[in-house]
Amino acid sequence: MNEIDTIRLHFTPGSLVALDMILAFVLFGVALDMKVEDFKRIVTAPRGTLIGLVAHSLLLPALAFLITMVLKPAPSIALGMLLVASCPSGNISNFLVNYAHGNPALSVTIAAFSMLGSILFTPFNLAFWGELNPATREILHEVSLSPWQVLGTIVVLLAIPTALGMTIAHRYPVFAARARRPFRMLSLVFFAVFIVGALVANLEFFVEYVPQVALFVFLLNAFALALGYYAAKFARLPEADRRAVSFEVGIQNSGFGLALVFNFFGGLGGMAIVAAWWGIWHLLAGTALASWWRKRPPADRWVPA
Repeated sequence: MNEIDTIRLHFTPGSLVALDMILAFVLFGVALDMKVEDFKRIVTAPRGTLIGLVAHSLLLPALAFLITMVLKPAPSIALGMLLVASCPSGNISNFLVNYAHGNPALSVTIAAFSMLGSILFTPFNLAFWGELNPATREILHEVSLSPWQVLGTIVVLLAIPTALGMTIAHRYPVFAARARRPFRMLSLVFFAVFIVGALVANLEFFVEYVPQVALFVFLLNAFALALGYYAAKFARLPEADRRAVSFEVGIQNSGFGLALVFNFFGGLGGMAIVAAWWGIWHLLAGTALASWWRKRPPADRWVPA
């Protein structure tokens, strides 16, 4: 067993409550920008939505599993990669898609179904792919992870704030329109402050072990972005749709992943550091890719109706 598999990040019960509250706040803010119509687009524009969901919820976890089997990182790092790949799409993906001249309507639709589908796909993918790797299987058995326990936590942390945000947006559209931007900014600030605090409290672990996870996070994120783009290209979607699918597959909700790590795995070193570093790295990689695409508007640039 690798040394990183034995460490536990310093995390108090109060910090765990704070993380759960921040995550609920973030998801509530995201849901203010979601409407019932977003779910109806799977009927009006099914191809892009289905390609995005298949790539995100089925192909990406399988790809993460393949990478871990080929490169054989430490078991806790491998399980962290599977966990991140099983999380719903990140809350900044819609912003990046819009900035990169992608299709924001498709982005929101995929994100909406990703959040809804994660109630089932996150525990299923983590348990299914984690069991197939003998190294990660041992960790799952040590913590006696039950998909039903993960499901219950997902409902509390994800489904309830999402449903509440969508309800507020439907009943009070003027308030929701005014609150979206402040909530998005506050969400990023709160989460950034939490990550910095966790970094300071566990500085010695991050300094020593981030180099061990950086390459794996880089590869998984790069493959995820490419997977989304080329899956959409293979399906002959227009360029704006390809960019939307790419970000929805490559930008993951690492904060949600961190919450699961501390709720079920006691802050297990490799898993926590992968999730935390992913939260930093995908912002850098996503922003760089969006900036590159922004300078190259697609010929079929999406225009709202």
